[in-house]
Amino acid sequence: MSIELGVLVAIAGLVISYLAYQLTHIKEVKTDSQENAEVKAELGYIRRGVDDIKIDLRANEKQMAQMGERITRVEESTKQAHRRIDHLKGGDQ
Repeated sequence: MSIELGVLVAIAGLVISYLAYQLTHIKEVKTDSQENAEVKAELGYIRRGVDDIKIDLRANEKQMAQMGERITRVEESTKQAHRRIDHLKGGDQ
């Protein structure tokens, strides 16, 4: 009878340890899934931020190109104005 009791206790111990392992494994899977979901959400947020930065950068590049064109026109206008002023002063010196 004591051998049978020992075997039953050993089997019960195995069953309990297996169930505890399964419970721990399920909790780990849930935790990993939650962490993966959080990481994906954060990556989505970062991706949208990078897209916004790219859009702003393109707008700034266009604005810089326009400013370059305007500066060129102002320089040309200034050169012509200096020529007219020199002419009014009495010619090129």
